[in-house]
Amino acid sequence: MSRTVHTRLLPAAAALTSLALLVAAGASSATATREHRPDAKATYTQLTKASPAKGGAKKDYVKVDLLAINDFHGQLEPVPATSSSGRINNTPAGGAAYLARLLKQERARSRAAGAAPLTVAAGDLIGATPLLSGAFHDEPTIKAMNLLGLQVASVGNHEFDEGWRELRRMQNGGCLDDGPDGANGANSCPGDQGFGGADFRYLAANVKWADGQAHARDTLFPATKIMKVKGQKVAFIGMTLEGTPDIVTAAGVQGLAFADEVKTANALVPKLRKRGIRSIVVLLHEGVKPADTTAYNDCSGVSGPALEIAQKLSPAIDAVVSGHTHQAYNCLVKDPKGQPRLLTSAMSIGRMLTKIHLLIDPTTHDVVRPAEYADNLIAQNGADVTPVPAVQSLIDTYKALVAPIENQVVGHIEPGTSVSRTADADGGDSPLGNLIADAQVADGSTVEAGASGRTAVEPVIALMNPGGIRADLLENAAGDVTYGATFTVQPFNNYMVSMDLTGAQIKALLNQQWNGTNEASRKILQVSGLSYAWDTSEAAAVDADALVPGSVMVDADGDPATPMVPIDDAATYRVVANNFLYGGGDGFSTFTESTNGYFGGLDIDALVKYLQEHDPVAASATDRITQVP
Repeated sequence: MSRTVHTRLLPAAAALTSLALLVAAGASSATATREHRPDAKATYTQLTKASPAKGGAKKDYVKVDLLAINDFHGQLEPVPATSSSGRINNTPAGGAAYLARLLKQERARSRAAGAAPLTVAAGDLIGATPLLSGAFHDEPTIKAMNLLGLQVASVGNHEFDEGWRELRRMQNGGCLDDGPDGANGANSCPGDQGFGGADFRYLAANVKWADGQAHARDTLFPATKIMKVKGQKVAFIGMTLEGTPDIVTAAGVQGLAFADEVKTANALVPKLRKRGIRSIVVLLHEGVKPADTTAYNDCSGVSGPALEIAQKLSPAIDAVVSGHTHQAYNCLVKDPKGQPRLLTSAMSIGRMLTKIHLLIDPTTHDVVRPAEYADNLIAQNGADVTPVPAVQSLIDTYKALVAPIENQVVGHIEPGTSVSRTADADGGDSPLGNLIADAQVADGSTVEAGASGRTAVEPVIALMNPGGIRADLLENAAGDVTYGATFTVQPFNNYMVSMDLTGAQIKALLNQQWNGTNEASRKILQVSGLSYAWDTSEAAAVDADALVPGSVMVDADGDPATPMVPIDDAATYRVVANNFLYGGGDGFSTFTESTNGYFGGLDIDALVKYLQEHDPVAASATDRITQVP
């Protein structure tokens, strides 16, 4: 909580009073701004350089600089600047060895200015990662974060992609028994590479055990971490979004409960204050989206869950480092007492670093809120920037280890065609979405084979979540589709699950594409063995049934050569989807009402097999989903 600075510091006090009057006068009616306070930097400078009044003693403020990242997603190598993911506006950026260089430079600048640098992160360091990290269960990324000097991180939703037990291994170390090296595109601790786990501390204040009495601690990881800086204590509260179970595989979070972010953090504040801690920062894996995504050091028309969270967090909390939306912003948000505090985010995949400047009053032990300010800095790469050798060496080691997996040729694309994930504007299906759905419905691993005493039934319908398709399917320079290319498309290693759903339930699933949690941002499932039309004007209504009557058709016998027939609400159909959807992910809760679920192999294996069996593959027409009017 901000406190009044002693009046004997006349120049600094004047600056603080001026700013207080500005805030009280309501300099902006916006709920989140970047009146960034040119005054804040000036106040910071005055407080640290002010001459004491005659007969007074100068107060030695403690300078703390937070160096913050978020949503790294295992992007160890730079993305080519020809892609929007490889630059910030027009500046090439990213790559762990280049981010490490920026961190080293900024730590040196901080120390030269008398500030203590602390390196923090706001979740999704791992998960949805490129093959270079994903093939080794993200062990290379954790090792890279250790080399980067990361000290504390909140968990994000993608930290749970391989389940909470695997996440604990990321913290504590140890190797998995993957069988033969590189089998199924995965290899823990390859060659002589061990894995000692994270040197930094994961925090999970709102990730609680469903059965808390069975555990010594009620949270998966500690809720807070306290760091001492020149005798002053700074507390970090780490949280992921409460809605994590809706966007991760159900099995990965089984036995866990995700609590409200505001209630969790606010309940911790009194406990921290009893320990004499007044400087508190939240690391929050939840974010906002700015209206102008190019203004990375601004806060233009932001909207999203983190805005409301930041407005409701206790006034005792001094700053919020956020993430999840993969955007860059530098905001001031008014706390419940009307005082502004920082809400920041540093884009994604290592292209940016947020530097937050804090002053701690040695008398009150609190952050001087009117003097806090932040800057988003670009982690530039290129010939004129030298990557940190130790980090580059780590990357080179794993590049050599991943090569046999990555370069395996699995197929080709029909000459003159491409397989894009871009959805057709007249419906919502995409060439790549259709291909993946076709591969899943043909995946023999999901056929139950009578193991439970039931007659084996092959799936006739496949449903695929669009968010699980991460890139276009591309050939390399030699004209080959490699395993690495397919992994880039589907990096989650989700299992395929076949299940029974009625026609009525399938219709309910389709309506969940624009209802419930998907009302604000529609998620059009990619389909195979199914076609339909939907009315966009009807979909705008709450709890809408926007399916055009009589339009839903199914491939009831699983033979694409025979005509589709109208769906029968009372009939039961065998449907295949990944285990993320099977657990009700992305707001498709009707999947949890399915029966006779049977787990097959990995989704990536289904795609690879399909490419091998249909070589060269050609993109199908995007005519399975039609929208009207």
